Amino acid sequence: MPNFFIAETFEPPKNFDNEYFHFRVLEDKVAKLDFEAVMSSQKRLYGIFGSDSEWPQSDMTLEENITSLKVHKHEFESRQAFAYSVFNQSKNKCLGSVYIDPSPSPNYQCVVYLWVRDDSIELDNELYRTVCKWLSKEWSFSKIAFPGRCILWKDWDTELSVVQQVN
Repeated sequence: MPNFFIAETFEPPKNFDNEYFHFRVLEDKVAKLDFEAVMSSQKRLYGIFGSDSEWPQSDMTLEENITSLKVHKHEFESRQAFAYSVFNQSKNKCLGSVYIDPSPSPNYQCVVYLWVRDDSIELDNELYRTVCKWLSKEWSFSKIAFPGRCILWKDWDTELSVVQQVN
């Protein structure tokens, strides 16, 4: 079933640049740099997608990461979800990732998860502000859920349980 959380005529950007970051489609071409960023921050990132999430596992392999990145690229190409690698402006260090997914709640247009590696944590708030502005301006989203950031996980879980009860 096609997903219509973005307009059929909208062409999702393949990259984005500002004074702090370079975003590019999350794909297996960046697997080594992405893997290093994830594993360098694994303990803090564990559960970043919610209490049920088991990503990233401490024993995750590069091969598993490559497989995951191929899935993200396929989702992007099929317009199901949009994931980006976040690099520094020199494009030689993966700083983290941004994931834009359709919202399971009718109260939001999309759900966004983002993270920054431990040794660049000072950029976390800047990444959040950047993504908020970018999604509002370039994507025209006005109702964005950031579970675990500006929506407590327990509140997000409650929101989703209400949606499931209605459906």
